[in-house]
Amino acid sequence: MIIFMSDVICITNRKLCSGDFPGKIREILEGAPAAVILREKDLSEAEYQALARTVGQLAAEKKVPCIFHTFYQAVREIGGKAIHLPMAVLREMSPEEKQGFSCMGASCHSVEEAVEAEKLGCTYLIAGHIFPTDCKKGLPPRGLSFLRQVCQAVSIPVYGIGGITPERMKEVRKAGAAGGCVMSSIMQCEDAAGYLEEFEHENEI
Repeated sequence: MIIFMSDVICITNRKLCSGDFPGKIREILEGAPAAVILREKDLSEAEYQALARTVGQLAAEKKVPCIFHTFYQAVREIGGKAIHLPMAVLREMSPEEKQGFSCMGASCHSVEEAVEAEKLGCTYLIAGHIFPTDCKKGLPPRGLSFLRQVCQAVSIPVYGIGGITPERMKEVRKAGAAGGCVMSSIMQCEDAAGYLEEFEHENEI
């Protein structure tokens, strides 16, 4: 299992990035997040694998864990050891297909899913959405009480997602979470490394 040193996981969405995507990745890596999850689910498996090689190398150079997403077979072919999965994909994987992944996570939207994901071999979970977020317009947030319930139901680290800001991180941690995830805010800000520093500052206060 990968041990995260920070408490912020950055999730990519190149469609939210106004400039050079590899450049944005480099900027994020300079901020030393807990990990970068290369999401990009709209790509074909071959396209994703090519991008994964590039981003994985950039992350390795900065010694930041790179967690790949969904395409576990393509990731295994390039030697990836960390994967994040939708619950539907996690349920379909055989024990043999899970072998070789030292870090395996899933996105959960109920306590029942969280318990199931842990039983299926996950080493961490992402639970949400916790606060209102533009990514889930019209959908009410599940709130900190939901996050607390998930954290109490499993024995593996849980990261909140949805509307996570530096100011809200203490509430997320008080709910029992190991940290939080950011996507829109980190992909759209002009200074990703500086934004990640704000999370560290809030932890020190």
